[in-house]
Amino acid sequence: MTNKKEIQFLEGPRSRFEEFFFAFDVLKEFIKGFRSLHFVGPCVTIFGSARFDEFNPHYIQARELSAKIASAGFTIMTGGGPGIMEAANRGAKDVGGKSVGCNIVLPHEQHQNPYLDKWVNIKYFFVRKTLLIKYSYAFVICPGGFGTMDEFFEALTLVQTNKIKRFPIVILGKDFHQHLIRHIEMLINEKTISAEDNKLFLVTDSVDEAAEFIASNTITQFGLKYKPKAILREKWFGR
Repeated sequence: MTNKKEIQFLEGPRSRFEEFFFAFDVLKEFIKGFRSLHFVGPCVTIFGSARFDEFNPHYIQARELSAKIASAGFTIMTGGGPGIMEAANRGAKDVGGKSVGCNIVLPHEQHQNPYLDKWVNIKYFFVRKTLLIKYSYAFVICPGGFGTMDEFFEALTLVQTNKIKRFPIVILGKDFHQHLIRHIEMLINEKTISAEDNKLFLVTDSVDEAAEFIASNTITQFGLKYKPKAILREKWFGR
């Protein structure tokens, strides 16, 4: 169902009590997300369209890449829905890896896919985007629509402005993203971004290159260690 609270909030100023209770509702959503995802371990977040079926080449490629990333010890995190998100979570399960989702509540495409070990349903897009970034050490941008582009530029801006560390960002699919890459090159030519910003992400068609880029720019750089004890702690504290 439509989130009427979010629509009302974006319509403009309301009474102070209404604004306070909305802020409190947002806080509850954050706390729910923190409790659900606290023990998921180092993640790689996969972004992409909800509209591809399992026979689509982009779905197949996302599933293969996620399997390789999960085999390196990462938890695969997605928006929890169908399409590329399902492919990524499914790839993790193919190799016995951990798979989590942060699902958005929408009139359509709102049900979590069946390949999740853990998930949380979030009412607000901005809360969901924060959670998808908070627990991840790398981001993969697969073919997608407006939401995928929003998530890509959110992560890229946070890295560019040093709001988060320089986590690797991979754009998977050169042909699909060729216009996006040309637009970024135009921004460099127009000097609205720095030429160095072009080095903040990797564009590739190779699953192996993407997986190696993520591993080489995270595991050693950030000193990641995988701790099975986190699973035991979760039994006590819950999600």
